[in-house]
Amino acid sequence: METSPLDTTDRQLLQALQQDARQTVAELATKVALSPSPCWRRVRQLEDAGVIEGYHARLSRKKLGYGVTGFVQLQMNNHTPEVVAAFEREVVALPQVLACHNLSGRYDYLIEAIAPDLEAFSLLVRSKIGSLPGVKEISTSFSLKEVKHAGSLPVA
Repeated sequence: METSPLDTTDRQLLQALQQDARQTVAELATKVALSPSPCWRRVRQLEDAGVIEGYHARLSRKKLGYGVTGFVQLQMNNHTPEVVAAFEREVVALPQVLACHNLSGRYDYLIEAIAPDLEAFSLLVRSKIGSLPGVKEISTSFSLKEVKHAGSLPVA
């Protein structure tokens, strides 16, 4: 799909799938005014092109016992390719880390992580994140309230 732009039907398919990825091909086809076979082919093309990366269930952090969401900003003391690769490999392996972004500006990385409570979050930051390769400085903030969680991307 990188070589050709998305047409109106592709965009409608993507929007419908973001709203409900569990709908049948027949239901999806009805929403985009296609018969099921061409609809299925279009979805497969979007998957093959990497536009659709996967299908996921959104779980409740609270119901699963994760009462704390925190953001950890890290400054690295070493930016060699080996240290950066080791850091990124180890941060990816931490199940409590939901996202990690390499940043421009004062901090090198921003990590979004979860824990059951403040004590567990503190332990995660001090014993795991703080000991990752190349970490020099850590600054932590906590989410007081989630105002928006974008469950879908704009495709219009």
